Amino acid sequence: MHDDLFSLPVDEQLTPYITRRRAGELPILVIAHPRVRAAVALQGAHLLAWQPGGARPVIWVSDKTQLISGKAIRGGVPICWPWFGPAGEPAHGFARTQPWALSAHDENDDCVVLTLSLSQNEQTLKIWPHPFTLFARFRFSADRCELELEAHGDFLSSGALHSYFAVEDIAGVTVSGLGQPYLDKVLDGAPGTSPDGTQRYTQRVDRIYTAPDACSVIRDEAGKRTLEIYHHYHSDVVTWNPGAALSCSMADMRNDGYRQFVCVETARIHQPLKSAAECPARLAVTLRIRPDAG
Repeated sequence: MHDDLFSLPVDEQLTPYITRRRAGELPILVIAHPRVRAAVALQGAHLLAWQPGGARPVIWVSDKTQLISGKAIRGGVPICWPWFGPAGEPAHGFARTQPWALSAHDENDDCVVLTLSLSQNEQTLKIWPHPFTLFARFRFSADRCELELEAHGDFLSSGALHSYFAVEDIAGVTVSGLGQPYLDKVLDGAPGTSPDGTQRYTQRVDRIYTAPDACSVIRDEAGKRTLEIYHHYHSDVVTWNPGAALSCSMADMRNDGYRQFVCVETARIHQPLKSAAECPARLAVTLRIRPDAG
């Protein structure tokens, strides 16, 4: 799907580097800058692609996902808010399937910046009775991708930046910097301990690490690439890969799709985000390819 996003017909040229296009039923913003390419769906303020110049794509999106209005996208960076997981309906909250608006943009020779916004509406108030305004800010450049979620209102919430990272083969992937204690969602939330704070993926993995470092590192041995994920305002880091059996049962993923990605998610789950007047809550992540790793 990645290359297809950049060959879609242009509906509107917003700036020299930003265009509005349509993928399936969804309007998307495509960034084609001399130093970086990226794409963001207006539904969910959903990051679909980030590719620094000369590098392979960093973000994974399933080529079987359906780009349908109101339906969650498999892959990219879904914004899970105002709850994570099955804490409410729909799972992972409503922010990822609501239409957001482009409220600001800027660009220069080094980067492109987008700001998208979402506020309460009749549909959201029926399932979560709180007025709110969300801002999702993206900054794309050749050496990093920054995403910040800012929540205004008066409420508690939880959430995650549910990042899917493209890898050559999950069998050769390790993620470090996760900390020691975790809750194992495969085992109904049973607590566990990782002696070295490192996760490998020999089978299905779904863990919430509750004392993570500020930076997680993905080492993709087969792909000969190292990614650094810097977490900001977080309390937890979630890592997930469905493994073979679950992947085969998912209609929006190829049977071997699990081999092509790993999720490392910046999250606030066990310490809720607190938004109050003049004091918005924030959750943010910075992605960077380690220069010596290609």
